[in-house]
Amino acid sequence: MSEVFRGYERQYCELSANLSRKCNSTGPLLDGEDKKQKISEIKAGLDDADVLIRKMDLEARSLQPSLKAVLLAKLREYKSDLNKLKREVKKFESANPNRAAHEELLESGMADAHKTSSDQRERLAMSTERLDQSSERIRESRRTVLETEELGVSILHDLHQQRETLLHSHNKLHGVDEAIDKSKKILTAMSRRINRNKWIIGIIIAALVIAISIILYFKLSHH
Repeated sequence: MSEVFRGYERQYCELSANLSRKCNSTGPLLDGEDKKQKISEIKAGLDDADVLIRKMDLEARSLQPSLKAVLLAKLREYKSDLNKLKREVKKFESANPNRAAHEELLESGMADAHKTSSDQRERLAMSTERLDQSSERIRESRRTVLETEELGVSILHDLHQQRETLLHSHNKLHGVDEAIDKSKKILTAMSRRINRNKWIIGIIIAALVIAISIILYFKLSHH
């Protein structure tokens, strides 16, 4: 396994165990600012866990296909566990900021219930609505950031695949160059052999011509 992946995995497992303990301790006994602070800490940990998941994903996709399949399968389990933690935090959160603010406003209104006018009740409803809208905008912003990060991961993966394709093409061209060099050497050797054979044949023909000339000379001279 990749040492880099193993390092990210170790960090993620420690962080996940810590987040699980914090989620279990964030129960009905906590309220108000304590609960807000605890949920804020858990959310920061979830963001760190998301970063580690993305780093593991990039590292796994850069490895050999056989090892990559194993690590991606393991990564899916980690993503599933992280999504469970996120759902638990959402349950705590849904009972926390808006309702707490709403209850604070109601309590301040109940302290002076006899003096509360219809305008004050309307302002209370508007404040609660603004809090809901603010929470929704924050959730939308987080969702946009996560989608942007996922797009970045996808682009990096595509660039890595293109790099592998270019390296593969380069290796093929290198092999073609080697084959051409070998072919040139073979053709050069064949050309040398042909030239040598031509010289040998020429020498043989010349020797035959000389031998025939000598034979004819002796025959003619004896006549």
